[in-house]
Amino acid sequence: MHTLIVYATKHGCTESCAEILARQLGREVKTVNLKKNRLPDLGGFDTIIIGGSIHAGRIQGIIKRFCQNYHDRLMEKRLGLFLCCMEEGDKAQAQFELAFPDDLKAHAVAKGLLGGVIDFQKMNWLEKAIMKKIAKTDQNIMNIKETEISRFAQSILAE
Repeated sequence: MHTLIVYATKHGCTESCAEILARQLGREVKTVNLKKNRLPDLGGFDTIIIGGSIHAGRIQGIIKRFCQNYHDRLMEKRLGLFLCCMEEGDKAQAQFELAFPDDLKAHAVAKGLLGGVIDFQKMNWLEKAIMKKIAKTDQNIMNIKETEISRFAQSILAE
């Protein structure tokens, strides 16, 4: 099974989750950061996993465009969708629901909320100010959910 993990990351959390996921899935996995790398031909992959993160309440535009531009191809593949965010419970689920198109969510064999990270050292001054106000903290928070990543990987491998 050849798997492609396509993601976008702003401060590195989604990249970390994609790397952990790739290790758990084993060989024949390629990761591609859409902000830095060229997209390979999707025809060479049986499974495509798409990951992004929430900033200002929305998933990155490059992930939205990827889903729109490759929609029909994605519907022909085994699909996994994951989101990195700092919210929990119903709020996190609501962000996931808004992040991906309904038909892709329905088609996906694996869906995951993999946690998030607040790393003030990687933010510009405006991001820091906003995050301090929203999160009500000025401390870094590391909340990558490795058990969720494992569950997600098992869902992909089970098919």
